[in-house]
Amino acid sequence: MASALRVLGVDPGLTRCGVGVVDVARDRSASLVHVGVVRSSPDLPIERRLHAIAEGIRAVLDEHRPDVVAVERVFAQNNRHSVMGTAQASGIALLVAAERGLPAHTHTPSEVKAAISGYGAADKRQVQTMVARVLRLDALPQPADAADALALALCHAWRGGGAAPAAGGGALTPAQRAWADAERGARR
Repeated sequence: MASALRVLGVDPGLTRCGVGVVDVARDRSASLVHVGVVRSSPDLPIERRLHAIAEGIRAVLDEHRPDVVAVERVFAQNNRHSVMGTAQASGIALLVAAERGLPAHTHTPSEVKAAISGYGAADKRQVQTMVARVLRLDALPQPADAADALALALCHAWRGGGAAPAAGGGALTPAQRAWADAERGARR
């Protein structure tokens, strides 16, 4: 894809940290570059787990050379232990981006769901299905952490992360058109 924006999406987690790289063209069409999960063992001390996540993200950055990093913004959860690990993994992703001089941005789960499906309360299956459609994949991306990382990358590119909408909006999906309309309405 000529003049595509390459985005690394990171769905932070201590045990499974989803990573997905997409190229998004100016007409907002997208293609899959890489998808995977960086894992760390719950048996390791926290500093070793965070190191493993950092090394995994660095490896993706080295291999795929994205232009920007998009990370899920950590939201309050009922389980404090879970939110703490997610926040730590998020901080690692942001730190590694800064080490490489890459811009990094965060997006809430609702923003990502709305950008991908047109509905901010979409379930995981709906997000996976839309990611598969947008990227023209034969199967749903698995596990859900990996699909969420791809959704983050797409969300960032479509929300003004560098890929401009096509003239006249003709190449936009219905979800993309709904998102663009909502953004225009919010600016009024």
